[in-house]
Amino acid sequence: MKNGVNLSDGEWKLMKLLWEQPRTVAELVQACADDTGWKKNTLFVMLGRLERKGAVRCEDGTVKRFYPAVTREDCEALQTRGFLERVYDGSVGMMVSAMVSRQALSEQDIDELRKILERAERTQEHA
Repeated sequence: MKNGVNLSDGEWKLMKLLWEQPRTVAELVQACADDTGWKKNTLFVMLGRLERKGAVRCEDGTVKRFYPAVTREDCEALQTRGFLERVYDGSVGMMVSAMVSRQALSEQDIDELRKILERAERTQEHA
């Protein structure tokens, strides 16, 4: 697998389905029907774009089956780094501060962040 690629919102929807399991175009149409209503032609265009980006690969058999060629983790890391750089000059602290000032964090979010930070501290102590 190679490093992640930049994905549009629509491409993320397709990749999430392919990260669950490889699929044919017909299976993708069915999986996307309720959420997007995308038809076969739309999916062919999007899959072609994903192939050119190196995000998916196709195996010909009785029916073409599409597989992810990049990991979700690599794509998430690339998107996260890009977002932080563009919006918050690479600062996680600035991002969290902005969310706090807008009261965009629930109690559950705060508890989750606390646990993540505690885990990070333990990791730093053992490094």
